[in-house]
Amino acid sequence: MTTTLPTREATPTPVAPAPAPARRRADPFAVVRHTLTLTWRNLVRLKHQPEQLIDLTLQPVIFTVMFVYLFGGAIEGSTHEYLQFALPGILVQTVVFASLGTGVGLCEDISKGVFDRFRSLPISRWAPLAGAVVGDLCRYVVAIAVVFGFGSAIGFRVQTGPMETAAAIGLVLVFSFAMSWIFALLGVVMRNPRSVQGTAMLVGFPLTFGANIFAKTETMPGWLQAWVKLNPVTHLTTAIRNLLVDGGPVATDALITLGWSAGMFAVFAPLTVRVYRNKS
Repeated sequence: MTTTLPTREATPTPVAPAPAPARRRADPFAVVRHTLTLTWRNLVRLKHQPEQLIDLTLQPVIFTVMFVYLFGGAIEGSTHEYLQFALPGILVQTVVFASLGTGVGLCEDISKGVFDRFRSLPISRWAPLAGAVVGDLCRYVVAIAVVFGFGSAIGFRVQTGPMETAAAIGLVLVFSFAMSWIFALLGVVMRNPRSVQGTAMLVGFPLTFGANIFAKTETMPGWLQAWVKLNPVTHLTTAIRNLLVDGGPVATDALITLGWSAGMFAVFAPLTVRVYRNKS
């Protein structure tokens, strides 16, 4: 009789969990390439939806006509003199209001699931947001062209040279690019494009109407002057007005504007990307 000895089961050797893959640093060239690709996407969308430019083309015309021909004679005694004073401010106001659309467009894309598709692609997390912001720079250029074109048609004349004009346009674009990240954050945080638009207006109106765009600072009450002098839009408007019309000193107001622009970008651009990464 054969006796079968029980076999001893082999004890499985514990396997250590595989280490998490190291997070690779984003390739700067890839980030730029992805951003430009998504910028082109936004430009193509403008081509197929030109109605998005209606507010940029009609708003500066309406504000110019209202303020120059309704209030210009009372404020400056001459509509032509007031046009020379007000149009640089209307240029600033138009581009600042145009930057509000960045947040609305982002919120609309996110609510439609477009950004969920972007998450599944092997692209930088900066690219969808930066592509939307950079694409909107073309909208700002359209707004600037409308302001200069309509202003020239009704009598506005640049009193300086082409270099000063180019510097004024560049300063406006830098400030609006930085400010658009504030509205981009609103577009990522909020769920409804209407909510983004309403909240952005609460930010945009005190910045533009609480500045020296339509009236001189010294004509305002003391408590309002304190806010106007602190307002970055005031320094931007003063710099643009000196670059285009007055020919006065520009360095101080331009440096303050660039400082505000750098601060807004440094704070709100990384914060917007971080919120976007964590958004479910």
